[in-house]
Amino acid sequence: MDILQIVVVIGILMLIAKPLGNYMYHVFSNESNRTDKVFGPFEKLIFRIIGLNNRVGMSWKKYALSFVLTNMVLVALCYAMLRVQTGLPLNPNDIGNMEPTLVINTIISFMTNTNLQHYSGETGLTYFSQMAVIMMMMFTSAATGLSVAVAFVRGITSKGNTLGNFFEDFVKAHTRIFFPLAIIVTLALVALQVPQTLDPTLSLTTLEGSVQQIAIGPVASLESIKHLGTNGGGFFGANSSHPFENPNGLTNVIEMISMWSLSAGLPFMYGRFAKSKKQGWVIFSAMMILFLVFLTIAYTAEKSGNPALNALGIDASQGSMEGKEVRFGIAQSALFTTVTTAATTGTVNNMHDTLTPLGGLVPLAEMMLNVVFGGKGVGLINMLMYAILAVFICGLMVGRTPEFLGRKIEPREMKLIAIVILAHPFIILAPTAIAFLTDLGKGAITNPGFHGITQVLYEYTSSAANNGSGFEGLADNTPFWNISTGLVMFFGRYVSMIAMLAVAGSLTRKQWVPETSGTFRTDNALFTFLLIGTVILIGALTFLPVIVLGPIAEYLTIR
Repeated sequence: MDILQIVVVIGILMLIAKPLGNYMYHVFSNESNRTDKVFGPFEKLIFRIIGLNNRVGMSWKKYALSFVLTNMVLVALCYAMLRVQTGLPLNPNDIGNMEPTLVINTIISFMTNTNLQHYSGETGLTYFSQMAVIMMMMFTSAATGLSVAVAFVRGITSKGNTLGNFFEDFVKAHTRIFFPLAIIVTLALVALQVPQTLDPTLSLTTLEGSVQQIAIGPVASLESIKHLGTNGGGFFGANSSHPFENPNGLTNVIEMISMWSLSAGLPFMYGRFAKSKKQGWVIFSAMMILFLVFLTIAYTAEKSGNPALNALGIDASQGSMEGKEVRFGIAQSALFTTVTTAATTGTVNNMHDTLTPLGGLVPLAEMMLNVVFGGKGVGLINMLMYAILAVFICGLMVGRTPEFLGRKIEPREMKLIAIVILAHPFIILAPTAIAFLTDLGKGAITNPGFHGITQVLYEYTSSAANNGSGFEGLADNTPFWNISTGLVMFFGRYVSMIAMLAVAGSLTRKQWVPETSGTFRTDNALFTFLLIGTVILIGALTFLPVIVLGPIAEYLTIR
């Protein structure tokens, strides 16, 4: 039954990923199609309001500047609203203002599509903040990531010299993708008993006669975009393990498909832009193979239970159920864990801190690689980065000039890719080391030994990968953790995106090289496995030593 549940979810994804990819291609190809009749009038009105009547293409520098400045304006606006949230409307529960460093962390977190939460949503935010600040940033950060991915794909596949217009892409991402899908998912969740209300906290009398406060609110609408936008921030502190956010097995499947489907569709969109569906299948296959390997490890580890408890003769037939909801069980918990960190969503339906050592290694490794589907656009960009790197390495090995999609790969592109590859581990490992060297960092660790190392490593890895999940138990709502993770989230988001836009901009200026019999093919099974090998090799060289100090050492200890 466990395997059947997993197969059904993956089967649903396989059915909808390619149509979604084709749909996204039609949205962003800027060619006339049937959706123009539905969305065109609304978009024209928006373009008129913002003064975007002439939507000319942008260079990579102008595209990058446009998305960064747009994000910064939204950051300033949302920061101001969170600082004075207690005086704004829709605060029936009289929630106060946030501590200043927590506000900074929260704003950076949601604008970078990370949604790391050092607070509990039902007690830390008003309804106004949940909707006007948090949900708004969930839409805009997802639309930003998707727009940048589309621009990057245009740059490496088209014969033009621009990456498109950021503001046009940004608006279309909202009007044609996130708004329609969010409405559909919201209605489905409401039908399945997820709350959607502005009523204040309920006061109920229990069977014992005591009074209990039950938090409610506009939960369903936040849940829809939190998953579709691979955001992950929960309305409640317990996130998707809370019965109001995720009441049953059907809502669990809807949430997994919501956070996974658009990311899985992006490789097929890329294939359409590249005028080669095989190119899309190569990227999708590499992502799916890596995903299935990680899922197998997670499920096997959790199903096998805790070796230390097994050695005491305790029945392990149910696997390790610590920190998991009985309404989901091992299979749906392991699958949810693998999906949420593969898609860098960060939403959780079980406590990652209570995963077995090898089970906890899976989300950690997926975030370190940051290519297994990934968030809105980032996973595709990173996987294409590794594809270019694989072509470069193979070209050096056989003595040919490396070419990717008809363009030569030269030192400028490789320097920019090297920046991205080196920046990711640096912003993870350096802050992790600082945290262990200072009392401010060590004071937050609640678990001794190797698990404590994993706690800290997971927090910074989640921040750098813009995931947002955590090994909860870390006392992270302090100025040290708020500021340090805020900086990691900021650099983890913008360094890689800007550098890869620069790569796309560099490639657009190059002449196309005709394909010959000596051209290294990137649309076959051989390249799929070369791509997977490149990802694993770089990831192992970068992160294996610190992984050995954390989850692997813990696993060997309890055995």
